[in-house]
Amino acid sequence: MRKSGVLRSGAAAVALLAGAGAAWADVPRVAADIAPVHGLVARVMQGLGEPALVVPPGASPHGYAMRPSEARALDQADVVFWLGGALTPWLEGPLEELAGDAHRVELLEVTGTTVLPFREGARFEAHAHDEEHDDHAGHDGHDDHDEHGHDAQADGHDDHADHDGHGDEEHADHDDHASHEGHGHEAHGEAGHEDHAEGHHHEGADPHAWLLPANAQVWLDVIAEELAEHDPDNAAAYRANAEAGKQEIAQTVASVSATLEPFRAKPFIVFHDAYQYFEQGFGLSAAGAISLSDAVKPSPARIAEVREVVADLKVACVFSEPQFNPGLVATVLDGTGAGTAVLDPLGAKLEAGPQFYPALLQDIGAAIAGCE
Repeated sequence: MRKSGVLRSGAAAVALLAGAGAAWADVPRVAADIAPVHGLVARVMQGLGEPALVVPPGASPHGYAMRPSEARALDQADVVFWLGGALTPWLEGPLEELAGDAHRVELLEVTGTTVLPFREGARFEAHAHDEEHDDHAGHDGHDDHDEHGHDAQADGHDDHADHDGHGDEEHADHDDHASHEGHGHEAHGEAGHEDHAEGHHHEGADPHAWLLPANAQVWLDVIAEELAEHDPDNAAAYRANAEAGKQEIAQTVASVSATLEPFRAKPFIVFHDAYQYFEQGFGLSAAGAISLSDAVKPSPARIAEVREVVADLKVACVFSEPQFNPGLVATVLDGTGAGTAVLDPLGAKLEAGPQFYPALLQDIGAAIAGCE
């Protein structure tokens, strides 16, 4: 009798697992390009399935050699969510070749997405006004940037594919991708042609749009509707997850805003111009950037100009990023009273999953507020 009971229990367990497997099989197979997008998709799919991540934490989004497992995830995907060619131009080919039958959602092109133009120069325009640089030398075409480009929406970004130098996390020493070293920052600037390289790589739309919480909330709804279309049986669950995710983001924004209140009036310098969406979302204003692009090594002239900004504006903090040469930050800080801290716009050290995006906002906010 005991043996029979065990067998019956085992059979029941197998039946339950089979049923769960069938339900899982009905959920679309989904891939996402970078960790912040993956986190939003995972939140919408929570309790139903798990998306695949194409670009792992610590790898460069703007130049990456996929591993077989990541290529297979694209090949098997029913839906792919990605920022777009402005951030990952190399992904356009694999999407066509491997995910040609998948429905691809380019989030930068989604209606309701705020997309900002890149800022120019070592001293950002708002602070140039503060210093009475009303001529805005080198800022032609960006006179409206004091309003942070709110009218730059996703209906005008046909040039995204040209921005192959805008990755955020330039981890050229990623252990599993030795062949990727050619995509490091220095590969674009060793000859010293910074002006040309920056002009080529730093025009048009800034793809770091995930750092604006309002964009993430828009995308949660888009992700839910896309998955509901592919999986009507779970449509209510996707929509409920998206709504819960939006509420979590709103609560996180309130918490991070309170944390940042003492820092809000302080000028600061970032390593490269990746944070204007975060600034807009939390009422901050960077004074400038050491490097115009994360694909270009800053010239000595630019470093000197940034040092002037630090001195003129009595900059409170100069933020570095994990993948960049800390010596450049040390050069900028030398002889000043500014503090320093590390910002990571892609959250390479954060745990992937449904709570990734709120954790990313908290991580960046804590780093800014704690700068000493």
